[in-house]
Amino acid sequence: MNERGAARVLLIEDNRVNRLLLARHVGQLGYVVDAVENGLQALEHLRRGSCDLLLLDIEMPEMDGYQLLEQLRLDPNLRDLPVIVTSGLDGVANVVRCIELGAEDYLSKPVNPVLLKARLTASLEKKRLRDELREMVRRFATSEVAQDLETSGFALGGHHVGGTVLFCDIRGFTSLVESQPPEETIELLNTYYTLMFDAISGHGGVVNQMIGDGLMAIFGAPNPLPGHQNCAVQAAIDMVDMVAQFSLEQQAAGRPAIRIGIGIASGEMVAGYTGTQARATYTCIGDTVNLAARMEAHTKQARRTILIDAATRAELDQDCATESLGPVQFKGKSAPVEVFAVVCEAGQLD
Repeated sequence: MNERGAARVLLIEDNRVNRLLLARHVGQLGYVVDAVENGLQALEHLRRGSCDLLLLDIEMPEMDGYQLLEQLRLDPNLRDLPVIVTSGLDGVANVVRCIELGAEDYLSKPVNPVLLKARLTASLEKKRLRDELREMVRRFATSEVAQDLETSGFALGGHHVGGTVLFCDIRGFTSLVESQPPEETIELLNTYYTLMFDAISGHGGVVNQMIGDGLMAIFGAPNPLPGHQNCAVQAAIDMVDMVAQFSLEQQAAGRPAIRIGIGIASGEMVAGYTGTQARATYTCIGDTVNLAARMEAHTKQARRTILIDAATRAELDQDCATESLGPVQFKGKSAPVEVFAVVCEAGQLD
């Protein structure tokens, strides 16, 4: 919601006289009022623009109030909109049905102006608090994880998914930290994460861990992602390109350039919330995750920027060039793993 007094109210009422009078009264309370004649028009309006609260009649042609409430409940982007029903229908059953379908409140016609003002104020204040809570969640979780929480609720545990995991960190970060003041390091990390998040989210990935200069991203959870292998590699290429451009700016300003190493692996894993009821995080675990981490660490020895496993390479677009580095025996693996380097302009580490 915008500044208090600038909230936008959508009035849905098929009776022209009622619509004009109620719109006039709500407008006098300091709200911006849009008015439509039925539920279908309301849905079209909501999908075109923003709205903070609905004043909803029940008996209307084409789509009545009950049907609109059902549609709102099915739409993740609309189901949290506060709805105040204003209806001439009598009977507790009608009130109960509206509340069960998600309405915030129910006012009988003719609507008492004093009561309407109080209900508008209370409903919009609840929405403001919900919006603030949602924004807080999104600051500490990605939008995909926040959406998963809203849709499925929180529960410790996980489920099997097929996806791709990406690990990345800054090469020589310890030496870099020692060579500059802490505030410059924090600014560097904030810039680095801004670039990395943009590249990863731009290809459908979710960053789920940030530890110092390192990060872990998932492609294919919590939401399925077709072609997650290719998405992860394209994100990695974007990450490398953006770091290269940023390093040029760093050097021009007399500051050290940075380089990154990226490891990618694809396969089955378990995705879900781990921790306790008091504190938890969304993550993935399994051999695929461990392999991606080993790949990232191996970039130092292989002197390549992006390393991938065979499962990832098998699903890449034909125009994505790779170089076979042969089998590598990683710690914790019973058999050697075929490793491939993605060929890109910044594909070799100094």
